[in-house]
Amino acid sequence: MAIIKQKDKRSGLTYAYKSESYWDKEKKQPRSRRKLIGRVDEKTGKIVPTDGRGKRRKQASEKKQKRGPVPATKARRVFYGATYLLDQIGEQLGLTEDLKHCFPRHYQQILSIAYYMILEHPNPLSRFEKWDHLHKHPHGKNVTSQRSSTVFSSISEEGKNQFFSRRKKRCQENEYWAYDTTSISSYSEVLKQVAYGKNKEDDRLPQINLALIFGETSGLPFYYRKLAGNIPDVKTVLNHLGDFKALGFKKIKLVMDRGFYSQANLNALMKEHLKFLISVRTSLSWVRKELDKIYDGLDTFENLNEQYDLYALTVRTNWNDTQDRPYKGDRIKAKRRVYLHLYYNVDQAAEDQKKFDRKLMRHHQELKTGKRVPEHEAFYKKYFTVKSTPKRGVQITVNHQAVEKAKRYYGYFSLLSNEKMDAIQALEIYRGKDPIERCFGDIKERMNLRRMLVSSEATLDGKLFVGFVGLILLAHIKTKMQAQKLFKDYTLQSLLDKLDVIEAFESPGSALRVGEILNAQKHIYKALDIPLPSDV
Repeated sequence: MAIIKQKDKRSGLTYAYKSESYWDKEKKQPRSRRKLIGRVDEKTGKIVPTDGRGKRRKQASEKKQKRGPVPATKARRVFYGATYLLDQIGEQLGLTEDLKHCFPRHYQQILSIAYYMILEHPNPLSRFEKWDHLHKHPHGKNVTSQRSSTVFSSISEEGKNQFFSRRKKRCQENEYWAYDTTSISSYSEVLKQVAYGKNKEDDRLPQINLALIFGETSGLPFYYRKLAGNIPDVKTVLNHLGDFKALGFKKIKLVMDRGFYSQANLNALMKEHLKFLISVRTSLSWVRKELDKIYDGLDTFENLNEQYDLYALTVRTNWNDTQDRPYKGDRIKAKRRVYLHLYYNVDQAAEDQKKFDRKLMRHHQELKTGKRVPEHEAFYKKYFTVKSTPKRGVQITVNHQAVEKAKRYYGYFSLLSNEKMDAIQALEIYRGKDPIERCFGDIKERMNLRRMLVSSEATLDGKLFVGFVGLILLAHIKTKMQAQKLFKDYTLQSLLDKLDVIEAFESPGSALRVGEILNAQKHIYKALDIPLPSDV
């Protein structure tokens, strides 16, 4: 909830409104509603309550006045356009309200550091003082390196859990949640969870892993968790189910890639009656068994989807669910109905076949010239027969049966769900998780968290949380830019730079004055559904 001031051009009076954010189910986007609470006194800057028709109300002496913005103590000219944009987004999304509720002492510092990380990447926090001198931001003061460490350390686990719960309540009902992990490298030798693992960027450094969940319809992240660097994806799902229970998350629908597939994970999801959509390998025996049943009929015109230029078909099958009952010391088995969505892409099949043929040629040449590679011995044995005689020399024969078997499933991929839907609907939901990869890019690049240069667990946890706050703001901007086709004319950085040059003027005893706003800047604010700073 925020206080917004707006000048009436007819009367010349400035009125104060209470702005409250909410989710518009029809337009499927965050909106805000305003309620008049009073007129702003030009001399004192105080809000004088009215009765809603422009008349003054009698102030109740027993009512405590709400604390307003900290008045300016000196005259200065600052950049305001980009930080104003982030202010407004924070109000619309309820982000500022949630932070204030969960971290009342430090929410302004958290927002200011997040703004700095967004607008000044890849500059380190040590340059915050210069940025503070030039910009208007929520905290309004310099945040020194020592102070930022204090802020990071103050972000408690209890506060974060409250924040996650509040953010979840702002998500749309029945939307799928994209779930994935990434690795963040670190040079630290003292952080407990830093360990060598499968680094997703082939970075030869120890790492921590970061799991992220965001709503596919809203396009906003609402939960993350830090993990030890040596934990594989498939091991994370079961623990997260416990987190969801503790946080009160309900009506869960997860979208995951095939790295999270395991019988134990799917059994656990079904036990909790949770919905899922997950990518599964076509190399799995049970998937190939189902695929073989419809193999000859999949690539027919009835199954062709011209929008995605592929063949798609859904088959209903059964999942052999097993659940251990420790209290009885036995195991129960049951068949659960699931839906296997199968796809065939002709172009991908041709590309895979060409790639495999090139590999056959290279390995054949290695055998022919006698330059065998030890790592390729299994491939030689599977696809070639090599004979050597004194008279005819080395004879190399291709195992065509093995080659054809390998090529049989090229171009095919599959998804599995326990909620009824057709193959194209499943594909669209699954592809809706693509933005999570961009989120990982943002948290590493724009939030400057590719390398964790911290020396304590508390500072690490706090810095990740502030980065997550910035990620929410970035995700909203990108979603709006995508919907309004702003990426045709701007990158994210150029859009922020375009607004960042708008000035504001502060002086003691006077209201904030906003400088000139060009038409291109007005167009950006309008496209992002943000009122002009001069109108607030």
